[in-house]
Amino acid sequence: MFLERLNRITSKIDGAVALTLVASDGIPVESVNTDPALDLEVLAAELIAQVRTISDDHRELNVGDVRQLTVTTDRFTLMVTHVAEGYYLLLVLQDNSSYGRARFELRRARLLFEPDLI
Repeated sequence: MFLERLNRITSKIDGAVALTLVASDGIPVESVNTDPALDLEVLAAELIAQVRTISDDHRELNVGDVRQLTVTTDRFTLMVTHVAEGYYLLLVLQDNSSYGRARFELRRARLLFEPDLI
């Protein structure tokens, strides 16, 4: 069920390298990955840990939880988006991908995943 949705989302985003549904503990639930050299498990664990740390800091500042975190490296753009309580989508984009389209599709993805993850 989740794999089909992940494939549908990545097909709409030019330059999508990988997309994974990740639990809040950083463990991937389901993934689509076109780059076998990319270790999604480690990447997901590290990025979700960062999201949790930033969210904790933001709660103390009373500005709310992190809904989306984007990190741009010299190789990829990594986007982590909150989709339901305890779940995130991690999207890995090629450097020259459409950032705006990716953000739009990740927002729409929340509507696809949220009912089954509550």
